[in-house]
Amino acid sequence: MVNSLDNNPPHKVVIVGGGFGGLYAAKTLAKAAVNVTLIDKRNFHLFQPLLYQVATGALSPADISSPLRSVLSKSKNTKVLLGEVNNIEPESKQVMVGDEAVPYDTLIVATGAKHSYFGKDNWEEFAPGLKTVEDAIEMRSRIFSAFEAAEKETDPEKRRALLTFVIVGGGPTGVELAGAIAELANQTLKDDFRNIDTSEAKILLLEGLDRILPPFAPELSQEAEASLKRLGVVVQTKTLVTNIENDIVTLKQGDEVKEIASKTVLWAAGVKASAMGKVLAERTGAECDRAGRIIVEPDLSIKGHPNIFVIGDLANFSHQNGKPLPGVAPVAKQEGEYVAELVKKRLVGNNLPPFAYTDYGSLAMIGHNSAVVDFGFMKLKGFVAWLFWLLIHIYFLIEFNNKLVVMIQWAWNYFTRNRGARLITGQESITEFQIGDRNIYYASADNKQPVNI
Repeated sequence: MVNSLDNNPPHKVVIVGGGFGGLYAAKTLAKAAVNVTLIDKRNFHLFQPLLYQVATGALSPADISSPLRSVLSKSKNTKVLLGEVNNIEPESKQVMVGDEAVPYDTLIVATGAKHSYFGKDNWEEFAPGLKTVEDAIEMRSRIFSAFEAAEKETDPEKRRALLTFVIVGGGPTGVELAGAIAELANQTLKDDFRNIDTSEAKILLLEGLDRILPPFAPELSQEAEASLKRLGVVVQTKTLVTNIENDIVTLKQGDEVKEIASKTVLWAAGVKASAMGKVLAERTGAECDRAGRIIVEPDLSIKGHPNIFVIGDLANFSHQNGKPLPGVAPVAKQEGEYVAELVKKRLVGNNLPPFAYTDYGSLAMIGHNSAVVDFGFMKLKGFVAWLFWLLIHIYFLIEFNNKLVVMIQWAWNYFTRNRGARLITGQESITEFQIGDRNIYYASADNKQPVNI
């Protein structure tokens, strides 16, 4: 804890959310004359840009996760609380974690975003997104379970559906997922099965706009599409998904409607603000955009509440070029650092100019030795871009042990084309009960409903 230089208690900063924005705000305040409380419902920071590698078996969840207490252990003015904030009370300046009230002088909210199914929330059951460790594990189980089921399936039509993977959304996450699954099918798994040829798997990448990777330069989008096609991915642009149900994906391309049978549909299109956006709007009168993000002032505060800041994916910051900043890690990181510096300046009676985001570029991995990098002033593709992608992602991993483990895993994967984390988990355990001369299987000992084996 920080000792005050006078009789006043130290300034209390509460940070809600341990993602990039919240964590970098806390790290920047590490030596400030404040007391920091970081609250998160998870006890770890997750490096979301590499979640797709967990989903495709290249990395394990622990490889891209860092315990918050460990990361902040040397920040003696900071404590971490495990819990979920369910209410904010601006008048009394406190947040509620369950029944516990945590007081603040400055509040920084960085609770991120979740998937948006554009009003079709029932699609989530059939098409999981990729925002959390649980999402990645679920996605990984579906991908590898599809190959396992295809190995046993004798009906050609059902087998084709099992080996058809549909990725909705042609942004970086969709492109990286499509490339990784194509490499799984064509390289990693090709010698592992006896009844199926995994290279016959069909990977479809669907994008509603006229090109994939819309934020990138057009020539890099073209290069990414060409690289995906070389991997066997079918890229379909100007394609809208109108329904997902009963293992059928309904598409609309112009006036033409198509149906595709697929057992594995993965969602990489659209996000919306976390539930905290609604809470903030109700408690502060803040204005939200259509995605539920809080429209913030030039200094990232909420209008009328200069001591409450919203950063990262939850914030709509449109003061730089009239468009909201993208929901990417560098934006959250810079916003977290800015707000922390602003707090320190205010404590000594000074201020900072409005926040300005510095865009250092965009990156997307496509496959082995293939990536695209858009630095604005310089555009890279192929092997050189792939090296940049590796180095930048290693650099931004939080802890040294994560950097080391990921480098070793990537080196092993590079030379062997093997993905060592190809685990199917999250399935209910199967328990056997014998009745007479029959073996009856149940999903669990407590829920004795017969299942097919």
